[in-house]
Amino acid sequence: MGASLLRLFFHDCFVNGCDGSLLLDDTPTFTGEKNAAPNVNSARGFEVVDQVKSAVEGVCPGIVSCADLLAIIARDSVVILGGPWWPVKLGRRDARSASQAAANESIPRPTSDLNELISSFRNVGLNIRDLVALAGGHTIGLSRCTNFRDRVYNETNIDVLLAQTRKFGCPGIDGVDDDNLAPLDFQTPITFDHSYYSNLVQRRGLLHSDQQLFNGGPTDSFVRLYSRSPLAFQGDFVASITRMGDIKPLTGSNGEIRRNCRRVN
Repeated sequence: MGASLLRLFFHDCFVNGCDGSLLLDDTPTFTGEKNAAPNVNSARGFEVVDQVKSAVEGVCPGIVSCADLLAIIARDSVVILGGPWWPVKLGRRDARSASQAAANESIPRPTSDLNELISSFRNVGLNIRDLVALAGGHTIGLSRCTNFRDRVYNETNIDVLLAQTRKFGCPGIDGVDDDNLAPLDFQTPITFDHSYYSNLVQRRGLLHSDQQLFNGGPTDSFVRLYSRSPLAFQGDFVASITRMGDIKPLTGSNGEIRRNCRRVN
């Protein structure tokens, strides 16, 4: 679940800032972000956030926002899976609105080329180094067959062993076993380490967007650095996820502190 919880923080911050908008449920009069293309049938962990929120409300009601909880939960997920600890900035407040259209537009896709990835990150104030460091979150977690089918069947910059292995669980026909899962990290899929970058150097990025980071472009040097140095990766990941957590937070009297992360007060 840790990878999914980290992903929730990423998908929240990339859509109009780190404001907890992703957590809002749809209602007959409200359309949230959970059914946007990058989230539907894949974003999960909402019940974990509910449990954490309930426990926190029992101790200090109306104090800690859902947006802050996402930031803390993401950090603790990384730590539990073997990654670095960092101090989490607090004080965000929760949005009273959400945007499915912005989620569809702003969250990078697994089919994105490098220029599209760079643009997506630049649009939220993050640079190329941030892009490569934060992509290291794919050292944990799984991806659905529908997201990597075209890569393992049709792309040439892919390790033969990886392609053959992933074809077993992912038939080459759209709509067949789309939801079958495979680990994003070919080597250590449940440990937060730097092997994701070693995979890229060996052309073992599972997603098209992963391998774009090591494909003869300006991000290659960062991938090589992180593949050699876990300390460099950890340091840059901490700096970049901290910057990501600074994207357009609601503070002061803006927004609210939700009592239930799924709905506005």
